[in-house]
Amino acid sequence: MSGDGTIGKACDVLDQVAAFQRPVRFSELLDDSDFPKATLYRFLQSLTNQGMLCYDPERQTYAPGMRLVRLAHAAWTQSSLAPIARPFLDILSQETGETVHLAQLDAGQVLYVDKRNAAQPIEMYSQAGKVGPAYCTGVGKAMLAFLDEGDLNRAISQQSFHRFTDKTLTSDNDLRTDLDRIRSKGFAVDDEEHEPGIICVACPILTSNGRVLGAISVTGSTQRMDFEQLEAWVPRVRRVAEQISTEAQAWRFPETRPDLGNDRKQAT
Repeated sequence: MSGDGTIGKACDVLDQVAAFQRPVRFSELLDDSDFPKATLYRFLQSLTNQGMLCYDPERQTYAPGMRLVRLAHAAWTQSSLAPIARPFLDILSQETGETVHLAQLDAGQVLYVDKRNAAQPIEMYSQAGKVGPAYCTGVGKAMLAFLDEGDLNRAISQQSFHRFTDKTLTSDNDLRTDLDRIRSKGFAVDDEEHEPGIICVACPILTSNGRVLGAISVTGSTQRMDFEQLEAWVPRVRRVAEQISTEAQAWRFPETRPDLGNDRKQAT
């Protein structure tokens, strides 16, 4: 639960509604909420009155409102790398024929802001708008590796270290060792650490002074390729990351620190 007073609690309720990814009844929210019944109802009413949520009286469900949609669109346009990176993702996707991801950090986790599917699509967790773990994804580790020490320590403290596969890194020390290797090589890999059969190479998108803007990856399946084939794309992925960075800085991309949050931690 957020420690930022009323606004933080209201944001927690918005996150809760959005997490269902469908219209949700009050009883479902209450079962999953830390708030008392009256408090939760009051927040839902206030958020609905402000247009941040919408209420369907026939189905008795809540869903994100149009005001929230407008804010999300403005954020995507002004603060996301997606509009800037779109043409570069298109080209990289066509060249590789594999899945391409663009991601940024959000509260120490990975926010997928754009994606291009492979010519022969494979089922995987990632979708634009979804939040994933940073400690066991290529894009996540690529970003973590290049944070300054203070931001890195805070981000690592927000990792769940849940074991998704036999290859998942499950400790602070193991992750830091891997991040040292990533810094020396300049790119990260996901060796079936988040999903079985899914591998990727990822490069950070850095400003000229080394600040982390995001990361980009090329992802494939072990059913049709190995790491030697995938790593052949690293120079091209690195070049695309540099092009996105150059374009972002030319457009005066906000010089803010990555949103690592305060007490938010992904539940897995």
